[in-house]
Amino acid sequence: MSITFNADEIFEMAEQIERNGAKFYREAAENASDGDVKEMLLSMAAMEDGHVVTFSQMRKELSAEDKESNVFDPDNEVAQYLQTMADFHGTEGKVSSTEKLTGNESMSEILRIALQAEKNSIAFYVGIKDMLASKSGKQKVQAIIIEEMAHVSTIGGKLQTLA
Repeated sequence: MSITFNADEIFEMAEQIERNGAKFYREAAENASDGDVKEMLLSMAAMEDGHVVTFSQMRKELSAEDKESNVFDPDNEVAQYLQTMADFHGTEGKVSSTEKLTGNESMSEILRIALQAEKNSIAFYVGIKDMLASKSGKQKVQAIIIEEMAHVSTIGGKLQTLA
């Protein structure tokens, strides 16, 4: 069975990933007892909100042609990759696909969950970037990848201070 995505659908997935991330960071901030960690988590949530806006704007700017699948993928590998990433990434920030944060997680556990989610985001967005035809779209997604990489660095640094 062939699965194809157009740019509109891919950006819609990206928006949902970012909404999930922002929600996770806000929930985690509610449970944070350390003021610095709480501030960092709320800042990350705000950045994820900004990514939603960016992807939403990119969707609005798509032409009818951009909304059609334009990737030569005879073996369906790109579509399978994105489908797998979306399936497993749609639960960003959750302990598993069926669990929410309980409030009993340690800050280290929360940050490890966030770290993995950010790494998953980067992998997903690299796949998106390669599928885009427009140079400006690729540049916008690259800017988000760079921000997500900064999140990995920030989270990793905070984890080291908690260890």
